[in-house]
Amino acid sequence: MTKERTIHLLKEWAMLTLATVLLDVGVYVFKFPNNFSFGGVTGVAILLGKLFSLTPATYNFIINMALLVLGFIFLGGKFGLKTVYVSTLSSLLLSLAEKLFPMEGPLTNQPVLELFFAIVLPSVAAAILFDMGASGGGTDIVAMIVKKYTHFNIGTALFIVDLTITICACFVFDITTGLFSFTGLMAKSLVIDGVIENINLCKYFTIICDDPKPICDFIINTLHKSATVYKAEGAYEHHEKSIVLSVMKRSHAVQLRNFIRRTEPHAFIMITNSSEIIGKGFRGFN
Repeated sequence: MTKERTIHLLKEWAMLTLATVLLDVGVYVFKFPNNFSFGGVTGVAILLGKLFSLTPATYNFIINMALLVLGFIFLGGKFGLKTVYVSTLSSLLLSLAEKLFPMEGPLTNQPVLELFFAIVLPSVAAAILFDMGASGGGTDIVAMIVKKYTHFNIGTALFIVDLTITICACFVFDITTGLFSFTGLMAKSLVIDGVIENINLCKYFTIICDDPKPICDFIINTLHKSATVYKAEGAYEHHEKSIVLSVMKRSHAVQLRNFIRRTEPHAFIMITNSSEIIGKGFRGFN
């Protein structure tokens, strides 16, 4: 294994660990004490913690470990080492936090503020995990099993399960907690989608100019990216033009835009947002 590959793997697993810690902070500090039960294994654990004698963290650990076992039985190793790592680490950290930092009640007396953090922290963590090809395990493992052996619409099935858990919160706790949980359920997917899109956001440049060489040299030698150039003809005056296509992260995009403005002031620039770039140097390739 090369040094670059080793560094890449270390960074990847460090990011998985950080995302898992972020997930557990949101769950343990903000979700558990307020009984916000908007779906997933943690939602079930909160309900069971109210109905029976064990704590939500304990039920979360038991359920996640049971689901991992079921995953190995029905899927083999198909749900991935990353998911196993995140699910196990998350369960252990929640149990450890319960022993080291016991919480007798909510952190503040502002439930709306706490709901915000209970939604945002786990959702940001989930988005990071999804972007890295991992997940928190739990109901995702159930979804993979159902997908393998049935033809159910997984997204719809998971939403129905999460909605059922949320409705149960109205009866196990009270209508206020149920409505807070329902709000969390509605907002969770929106936050996850938004974070994933912003993580992957790139700028797609279409540059129409007379001389593409300085622009391409800057892209290749300064930004260390690449570009595609092809010839075109202006429809009005029929002058020969060059079109430069290039994709890069937002920080590089600002540099390229400023460079073109300085060196090719008559160039025509179109900059488009794109969150799905697949190819070497972007998603799908190391």
